[in-house]
Amino acid sequence: MSDKRRAKRIKEEAKVTIILVSKDSLSPGRKIIYHLTKDISAAGIKIQTNTFLPINSMIKIELSLKEPPRVVSAIGMVRRVKTLYADELFEVGIEFVDTSQEIISIIKEHIERQSKFPVT
Repeated sequence: MSDKRRAKRIKEEAKVTIILVSKDSLSPGRKIIYHLTKDISAAGIKIQTNTFLPINSMIKIELSLKEPPRVVSAIGMVRRVKTLYADELFEVGIEFVDTSQEIISIIKEHIERQSKFPVT
């Protein structure tokens, strides 16, 4: 089966902090911290969280990249939610939207660097 994704992605567990920007069912500005990415691409990230995030929720993401160590901020939209464990653990697919080309370039460089020299 071929991968039809728009962007190259890497499997990486990086710390991520998310802040809800908008959605009726949750209060905007609510900070949700200490979650891990499952994979990262220039188009978006997949995270694992114990907080349900409704589809089409707009969120601010602070992503901690390991090599070189830095934190980048991006805006994302929840595109997919999968329950992993009894509505207590979720896998969430987030697409980057309204994110500067500079940040996307930093993420692309990170992915390329990690693809060539994976961190163990």
